[in-house]
Amino acid sequence: MEKCEGIVIRTTNYRESDKIVVIYSKEYGKIGLVARGAKKTKSRLAAVTQLFTNGVFTFYPNRGLGTLQQGEAITSFSSIQTDIFLTAYATYACELLDKATEEQQANGPLYNLFYQIIHHIDEGYDPQVLTQIFEMKMLSVLGLYPTMDRCAICGQTEGRFDFSAYANGIVCHRCFERDKYRLHMTEKSVKLMRLFYIFQLDRLGNIDVKQETKEEVQRAIDTYYEQYSGLYLKSKKFLNNMKNWDTLLKDPAKKEDDD
Repeated sequence: MEKCEGIVIRTTNYRESDKIVVIYSKEYGKIGLVARGAKKTKSRLAAVTQLFTNGVFTFYPNRGLGTLQQGEAITSFSSIQTDIFLTAYATYACELLDKATEEQQANGPLYNLFYQIIHHIDEGYDPQVLTQIFEMKMLSVLGLYPTMDRCAICGQTEGRFDFSAYANGIVCHRCFERDKYRLHMTEKSVKLMRLFYIFQLDRLGNIDVKQETKEEVQRAIDTYYEQYSGLYLKSKKFLNNMKNWDTLLKDPAKKEDDD
């Protein structure tokens, strides 16, 4: 029998009353476990096998799916559980982690990063900025290493910069003509994207980024992922659609205030 600390990143109904839960753990990386009877409301495993639950899990390992014996919740991230917008961001982070990692490959720093992302989303920090930080940090996990500290073409560190997926990083004004389809970015957006790539979350303070800057950074990240990652995540599509709902929900409220 083994024990680990982890976060539930995916659940699937299995048979009449069981669940398959995928946990990203500090000690073992990603592990899949059968939680017998977890779909029953009175089951001792019902609460601890909810998505996003952080807990200590005891299980019997196996080459395939192990068997979850018991679990003790540490944090349930209640804000994420009750807010559809926060749920969408957290679900995307979970699916990105799930698709980018192999089973049973321990990565303590990655676990700590993921925990911090979910924790800060739950605490009310800007979820879009946090997921952008996570997306930039996950590039190395995917084996992707964009050049963010100098021009990806000529190596210069001074000047004006845009982002080029073609060149695999930022490009300076001297090389703009080498990629006519590069993404035009403000100086602030380029600096923010570079910061997200090297940023340590334990230094996180108040996040105050203008929406237009966040959208500019998001376009660059999305373009890079689409070209290089090979990932097509349902939660990402849902998240993009949800942003449109947010606009629709805010516009009537604004109109009502104006009236």
